[in-house]
Amino acid sequence: MEDSEMTAEDIALETPLSNVFIPPSVDEAALLRGDSYTYFSPVPTALLPPATNTTATSPPPPTTPDASGPPCALGVDEAGRGPVLGPMVYGVFYLPLPLSDPLLRDAHHFDDSKVLTAAVRSSLMEALCTAGSDLAGSCGWAVSALSARDIGSGMLRPAGAAYNLNAQALDATVALIRGVYARGVNVREIYVDTVGIPATYQAKLERVFPTAKITVAKKADSLYPCVSAASVCAKVTRDAALETMWKIRGGLDAGAGGEGDDETMAWGSGYPSDGRCVSWMKGNMHPVFGWGPECRFSWGTAKDMLEAGKAGSVKVEWPLDDDGDSHRVTDFFHGKDQEKDGDELGTWFGTPAGLEAF
Repeated sequence: MEDSEMTAEDIALETPLSNVFIPPSVDEAALLRGDSYTYFSPVPTALLPPATNTTATSPPPPTTPDASGPPCALGVDEAGRGPVLGPMVYGVFYLPLPLSDPLLRDAHHFDDSKVLTAAVRSSLMEALCTAGSDLAGSCGWAVSALSARDIGSGMLRPAGAAYNLNAQALDATVALIRGVYARGVNVREIYVDTVGIPATYQAKLERVFPTAKITVAKKADSLYPCVSAASVCAKVTRDAALETMWKIRGGLDAGAGGEGDDETMAWGSGYPSDGRCVSWMKGNMHPVFGWGPECRFSWGTAKDMLEAGKAGSVKVEWPLDDDGDSHRVTDFFHGKDQEKDGDELGTWFGTPAGLEAF
């Protein structure tokens, strides 16, 4: 769930640039509220069904391709599964089947986002978002940003009702693919970077999308160009989201590790193995509330810091919902034979008048 020990090179690749390209998939208001959200790019005209079919009163079923459009390949990948700070972002990328290798691999050199530098990822994303480019004219994409708050609240549900990270990831993947189908794209092949055992995950997706050829594989982001492109969309969106949150939230704090430096984010990559991230969290932790919506409170890193006696935190004892006591409504009222001095409720609206007053 959380990251294993990362090397300095890994941390450098995961740390956003201070001048990262901000794609339209970054919803600043939602990020600052701690909300999850989804963004779909406009579908290129070349991928839509003929005009005679676009006037239908209802869209095609969300799991069935519209065969009148060009057959497309769709890739799925995520970014930010392990960090304690920031959202986890799932991305999908689709384009006509014949263009997958020539356009993505040969012309633009898409690859697994983890082996591309932040500058290269940012440049590819900017080209994808530039109207008139060959990428924008032939490809579509979408992302779902699962906020740190929503990830944590799902995972911290009571035993038996927990919404674990794998389940959240599957639901985000299914919703994105359905959204692409609903927009009229003829998705025929789906490639997914695995979450867990490939065969099990593939079987789940095949039950939802029975008409598509589905391939779930380890290292799919290196094997299939459309998955590589999806990984870039997800990674650049997460980087830009983290940068946006830092400028609004993290940079305002002046504690240890929170100097508000505009050039670099003092919380670094957001991974627990990143010393800058841990230092910022220790120096900017509220003793009662911890951190803002940028933090995944279900992560061990956050839980440990919030334990009593650590980093100045305050322990809060929550009473049990049922303490075993039962009360009647009449228990909260006093009888007339009780002393008036102690009858606070009885005299709240004044001293009662007897019949002798009439």
